Amino acid sequence: MSQAARLQDTQIRRELMDLLPQATFVRNRTIAVLLPCLNEEATIGQVVAEFHRVLPGATVYVYDNNSTDRTAAVAAAAGAVVRRERRPGKGNVVRRMFADIEADLYVLADGDLTYDAAAAGRLIDALVTEQVDMVVGAREGATDAFARGHRFGNWLFNRLVMRLFGDGFTDILSGYRVVSRRFAKSFPASSSGFEIEAELSVHALDLRLAAIEIPLSYRARPEGSASKLSKWRDGARILGKIALMYKAVRPLRFFGALAAVMAAAGLALGLPVAATFVETGLVPRLPSAVLAAALMQLAFMSLTCGVIVDAVGASQREFKRMRYLDLPAPGAPREAQP
Repeated sequence: MSQAARLQDTQIRRELMDLLPQATFVRNRTIAVLLPCLNEEATIGQVVAEFHRVLPGATVYVYDNNSTDRTAAVAAAAGAVVRRERRPGKGNVVRRMFADIEADLYVLADGDLTYDAAAAGRLIDALVTEQVDMVVGAREGATDAFARGHRFGNWLFNRLVMRLFGDGFTDILSGYRVVSRRFAKSFPASSSGFEIEAELSVHALDLRLAAIEIPLSYRARPEGSASKLSKWRDGARILGKIALMYKAVRPLRFFGALAAVMAAAGLALGLPVAATFVETGLVPRLPSAVLAAALMQLAFMSLTCGVIVDAVGASQREFKRMRYLDLPAPGAPREAQP
């Protein structure tokens, strides 16, 4: 290599280090780039190369989720550490990644070139300087990057999560995130598919973990790359997951709402029967009376379930919080880490 080429290479490396957060911190920490992939042969090589260029000290992991093309081979040729997860679904892959990989910072992205790898430095910088445990890249960009149905579903799920769990995120389904070690190792992932992003967001809201969003550009898939997201099937799965998380995180509200509905129906059926009985001493509509009584019993049972599950949920939340606090913060000295 000529002297001019060496100087140019040194300058490029110096500029890349300037993009990284607090260089001293990063040099003493490990960064893992996590890329779950299914049939991304057309794009994964470029994605891996871009992350290597932007984060030269990071290890890029590609988890192949039963691809039928050359995704694994292309990723390995580009310098990624390739592993496999046989159980289908992005949630299964992310759970395996967080369990298997040891690092101080985790960059979670996709292998389809829709996310800008050059923005990883900004996300890491925000996590370190703001001392948070998760930074979400809120997607912005040309409208053609989203199908109309996907845009509506994304808006609907964001509003629903904000309503049920509180404000904190405007793009709960973004797949571009940076999380700390203590977030990854205390996250009890249960999702199997694309609902994993919603679960990550709700976990942060439930435990009131420090998290922020940074708006980033989002690009359409390049030609030859096809989305694996099914509008109706995966939309239904995400909606069902949000309902299940609401039952687990806000059980008293969930079962209380069911109790209120059943009690209202029981009163609507039972009051006319009771009024007739007061006037005549007879119960002419016995089936209505029995149904009203059954609904009222179910309402009280639902409310009781809500109280019990709420107590259990508080205990589980405390356990997750203690596990989270047992791990060091992103800016803790290296020797303080277990």
